[in-house]
Amino acid sequence: MDKKLSRRKVGRTSCEVSVLGMGGAPLGNLFEVLPDELALATVEAAYKAGVGHFDMAPQYGHGVAEHRFGSILRTKPRDSFTLSTKVGRLLKSAKSHEIKRGNWKSTLEFNIVHDYTYDAVMRSIEDSYQRLGMNRIDIALIHDVDVAHHGDDYDARFKEAIEGAVPALQELRRAGIIKAIGIGVNEVGPSVQFAKNADLDCYMLAGRYSLLEQDGLDELFPLAEKQGFSFLIAGPYKSGILATGATPGATHDYRAAPPEVVEKVNRLSAICARHNTPLAAAAVQFPLGQPRVASVVTGAVRAHEIEQNVELMAHKIPADLWRELRAEGLLSEAAPVPEGPFA
Repeated sequence: MDKKLSRRKVGRTSCEVSVLGMGGAPLGNLFEVLPDELALATVEAAYKAGVGHFDMAPQYGHGVAEHRFGSILRTKPRDSFTLSTKVGRLLKSAKSHEIKRGNWKSTLEFNIVHDYTYDAVMRSIEDSYQRLGMNRIDIALIHDVDVAHHGDDYDARFKEAIEGAVPALQELRRAGIIKAIGIGVNEVGPSVQFAKNADLDCYMLAGRYSLLEQDGLDELFPLAEKQGFSFLIAGPYKSGILATGATPGATHDYRAAPPEVVEKVNRLSAICARHNTPLAAAAVQFPLGQPRVASVVTGAVRAHEIEQNVELMAHKIPADLWRELRAEGLLSEAAPVPEGPFA
């Protein structure tokens, strides 16, 4: 590693993660097919740039991302990085024409089956070991137990996870096989429900705590302070618009940005410009103002994107920028702001 990013502890565990993590969804061929050599070079570049936490899931390319990350990471000293993956989706072999790929433009020959039972979680961990070519996972997250993915079946899936997945992961944590356990979702409501019903170490919350919206301040973050769990904040750029600004074609939550979002981003950009700060720097550092946030996890496709993210973590943001955002009503009064830089 050439650079050093700050590290933070995950919950009450001994596990520490770099404040900037790399998310694996794009390297699972999300929205575009990536050549293996490009994907592998991006993982290598992330490690070399000092990124010390890598997050993936069986869902990402139906196994593609885990294969790609494992190809590079298993050549590195194992204690020099942390790795998280997810449970709740098993991969079942299928004929190519039967595979439901969704937004994954090229996948391995497997279909996804949701299963949050005890046995499925234990199998999922073993399957991930095989795809990674590694025998250690630091953080295991129960994936997408939320309304968006399960609709009317949400309550049944939540019950299945509480009775199956949570005890399985707690058993692995007690045995020292997994250092930290948690969930990975895109919604605050299920996170609160898990916090009230399970003893977990971390919550990966995607796209819900950012410069554009600070969900969870009323109940979820106070629960984290009380119980001592941490957050891994994914999607700090809201799928792009907080990285590029409101440029033509900029996306918000993977869709064309609506007018009210464009207007707010333009206001954010103007204030950042007045303080000689890239909008993306403010976006990627902002979640770290929360003391319970351990890492901000960003996706990347190409090496230069990783290098830019590390540089953004190293940018010194003046306190006056945060004060002006609050004064203009663009930032919640209850949201703590960071005191970086972090690299």
